[in-house]
Amino acid sequence: MVGDTMPDDDHSAISAQHAKRLFAGLKAAPALLLAVSGGPDSMALMWLAARWRRGLKRGPRLIAVTVDHGLRTEAAREALNVKHLAQTLELEHRTLRWTAAKPNTGVPAAARAARYRLLADAARKSGATHVVTAHTRDDQAETVLMRMLRGSGIAGLAAMARETERDGVRLARPLLEISKSQLIATLSKAKIAFADDPTNRDENFTRPRLRALMPALAAEGGDARNFARLATRLARANAAVEILADGAERYLALKGAGGARGEFDADAFAALPEEIRVRLLKRAIDRNGHEGPAELGKIEALLAALDRAVAERRPRWKQTLAGAIVSLIKGRISIEAAPARRGRRA
Repeated sequence: MVGDTMPDDDHSAISAQHAKRLFAGLKAAPALLLAVSGGPDSMALMWLAARWRRGLKRGPRLIAVTVDHGLRTEAAREALNVKHLAQTLELEHRTLRWTAAKPNTGVPAAARAARYRLLADAARKSGATHVVTAHTRDDQAETVLMRMLRGSGIAGLAAMARETERDGVRLARPLLEISKSQLIATLSKAKIAFADDPTNRDENFTRPRLRALMPALAAEGGDARNFARLATRLARANAAVEILADGAERYLALKGAGGARGEFDADAFAALPEEIRVRLLKRAIDRNGHEGPAELGKIEALLAALDRAVAERRPRWKQTLAGAIVSLIKGRISIEAAPARRGRRA
C-alpha cells in the first residue's frame, strides 16, 4: 500500500493515474462530501477529485463544503473563492457557518469538533456516505509528534487512519500519504490559487509550534515520512493487539461473563497480559458507562488498583470511572453503569 501511494518525488505534481489510485476505494460511494477550506491541501483535494470523477463512466456525486467558523474576517472571501473553483469544476458547493458562541479557551479543538459535526450533518442530508478530508503526510507526522509528547498509547500513536467512522458517516483521508509540497506543486501546475491561513503559523497554538520544530527534527532523521512510517507500523501493531483482545474477551466469556454487563472471573482476568487487560477494561467501561470515552491514564490507574485488590483477595472493592462502576465481589469483576450525577442525564 505505501509503495503504491508514496511518490518518489515529493515536489512533483500528482498525475491522473496516481489520483486514480488515491481515490479508487471511494468509487462505489453514491456521493462524497469534500471538506474544502480554501487552503492548498483541500483545494488540491477538490481539483484532484473532480479530475478523477470526470474520468469515470459512473462515479459518486461530489459536493464541496466549506465551513466558516466565524473566527477570521477573511473566511467569507475564502469560501467564495472555493465556490468559484467548484463551479469551474462543475461541482456543487455549500458554505456552512459555525454560529454557536465561541469558547474563551481551547478554540482549535472546539472549532474542529464543530466542523466535523457540521460536515457529518451535511453528508447525511445530501446522501453522502463519506466526508473526504485533505489530511496529508505532514499532518500525520505532526499528529504523531503531538501524541508522543502527550504519552499516548499504541492506538493513539497510530494516529489518523485512511478511513474511520465519525458521527455516523465514514471519514476518508485519501491524501494521507501525500506530502503538502506535492499538493502545492499540483496546484501550481494547474494554475490554481489558494488561501494562506495565518493561524497555521500562530505559535500560540500547539500544532503550529510543533510544525515549526519539524525542520530541526528532519535534520536528525525525524522527517514527516519517518513519522508517518511509524504511525503505519503502530497501526499494524494496534490491529494485531485488538485481535488478541477480541480472543481474550471470548476466553473470559467461556469463564462465565455475565450478560449485558461486563463481568469477568478475577483470576482469569489477572492472568492476561497487562495491555489486554487495559483494553478489555476500557471496552467494558466505554460500553457500560455514560461519561466516556475513558482516558487511557485513568484506565491504567484503575487497573493498578484493581490488580492490587485481586492480589490481596479482597472480598469487596469498588471504584467509579467515566460513568461506570467497576466492582470486585467474591472473585468476580463487574462493570455496570453508575447512577447519573445530579444535573446530568444518563
